[in-house]
Amino acid sequence: MQSHDRRDRLIVQSTDSLEGVIDISGAKNSVLKIMAATLLAEGEYKLHNVPRITDVDLMIELLCAVGCEVAWADTSPATLIITVPADINPVAPYEIVEKFRASIVLLGPMLGRCGEARVALPGGDDFGPRPIDMHLHGLKQMGAHIKVVHGNIEAATKGLFGVRTTLDFPSVGATENLLMAAVAAEGVTVIDNAAREPEISDLCKFLTAMGASINGVGSSTLEIQGTTAQHRALQATDHTVIPDRVEVATYLIALGITRGDLTITRARYGHIMLLVQKLSDMGMRIRSDGDSIRATSVGRLKSVDCATLPYPGLATDYKPFLVALLATASGVSIVTENLFAGRFRYIDELRRMGADIHTDSHHAVVRGVDRLSGAPVKAHDIRAGAALAVAGLGAKGTTMISDAHHIARGYEDIVGKLCGVGARISSD
Repeated sequence: MQSHDRRDRLIVQSTDSLEGVIDISGAKNSVLKIMAATLLAEGEYKLHNVPRITDVDLMIELLCAVGCEVAWADTSPATLIITVPADINPVAPYEIVEKFRASIVLLGPMLGRCGEARVALPGGDDFGPRPIDMHLHGLKQMGAHIKVVHGNIEAATKGLFGVRTTLDFPSVGATENLLMAAVAAEGVTVIDNAAREPEISDLCKFLTAMGASINGVGSSTLEIQGTTAQHRALQATDHTVIPDRVEVATYLIALGITRGDLTITRARYGHIMLLVQKLSDMGMRIRSDGDSIRATSVGRLKSVDCATLPYPGLATDYKPFLVALLATASGVSIVTENLFAGRFRYIDELRRMGADIHTDSHHAVVRGVDRLSGAPVKAHDIRAGAALAVAGLGAKGTTMISDAHHIARGYEDIVGKLCGVGARISSD
């Protein structure tokens, strides 16, 4: 397994500008689900453009725990070779599951493949409760018997069958779990109010290459023809993971904080349209150039209001970076979090750096100051840690970020990529 630099502190120095080229890695929120989907059929899979991040390592551990063989190919971008045996052990153990939330998506494919599954209740980032009721309700509708015993979700079925189900909220995880289960079910499943994120479309593309029949990809209604009814077997395939749009957002906002000129390669402009609109309204210049994005930031940016919403709305993962950027913009901004309660914990850390931010329920009022000041701060989750890193680039003095191991869960070599365009950042 690939080893990572998991040093637990980042030291960020004031950086005047960023200039150069940054290559974007594969999407964390896509590859983890695609790795889980390999359990639907035996054979050898080759996944290309896989990010070398801690969460991928954890998913590798889970796949190995159920009986798969996993190896890295010596390529760049990285290729992961997953060999799934004829028989797998449908148990996702607590000692791995408790480290990251994406593990819950093993439930659907294991249940669909084996007719049973045991998955420990998931852990992951600490920014409030994220119930899995919709996952379980949908699987029960499809014929699964589910109970929670001693911290484990235990599911069994004599055979999943197609249903029409409507999600209370366009949950990404619930959409993915039900989608993977439906592929192995008998009959037609329709998921209404499905999440529309690009990562779900990427999963659909992968499942289709395996032999699944899915209509409505990219829309809020997915129709899945179960392969059981079609008497055709799913089969192993190769797939190239889409670029990570949250990583693109991170580096665009780092540029907005420091100023300069960046070319971001292997990026999908169409996946970040609303973010581009917000950053353009603030004063940045951003344009598409094939599979690259060219961005320029000169002078102090202007404040804007923003609210998180399911895709194609503004992603909740962008919000910590945006708040860090707005903290030094000219004027007052109101930021509204509509998706996750408790995802404002990083604001206390930004206040330590001199930010003027007041929170009230799911709103944050951000009054821009001329400049932040370096301070010792703590990363509570992946995106909060990255937000503190980019904030530190524009702050006067030195910012020391503890618990920086969170950042390595979602970013491949963030220190190396930023240093390559002139940032003053190092691990300690």
